Amino acid sequence: MTRPALRWTIPCLLAAQLLMLWLQGAQLHRQNQVLQGLREDLQALTESLDANQGPVSGSDDTEAVPASTPPKAQARSHEHVAVLGIQEEQEAGAKDLQASRESAQKAVKDAREAQSKISIEENARKAEETRKVQAATSSWMNWSWGAVGLVAAALVARAVIRRRG
Repeated sequence: MTRPALRWTIPCLLAAQLLMLWLQGAQLHRQNQVLQGLREDLQALTESLDANQGPVSGSDDTEAVPASTPPKAQARSHEHVAVLGIQEEQEAGAKDLQASRESAQKAVKDAREAQSKISIEENARKAEETRKVQAATSSWMNWSWGAVGLVAAALVARAVIRRRG
């Protein structure tokens, strides 16, 4: 290569590398924002489910207030049938409520398991990345200290040779 070609090649490669680093940073930032949003959604879901996890109180939802009082001339069996129908509806509603709570608790449990697996995998990935960085740094540092030692030995040898000669 000629001198002018090197003059433009190196800055262009550095600019391209800087552009790629900026793009990678933007992608990481976007992924981080998405993950934080998901984490906040999961926390809000678990908090709302934990808040609604108390025992089902039968006094609030199961009290039946008749829409109108039946005339006194009607038979007692008719009143009994109407109350049984209301009780069956309330029992069905309580069963539905209990089933929905159980499914929500199962969903929270699954989400917590998935989050712990993700955090374990994330920690393992971070540890592996840190280990690689430390290995590369220590390798680079060993070579640089070796080079510094070699330069120092060369300078000492040069000084000794100059004094003798």
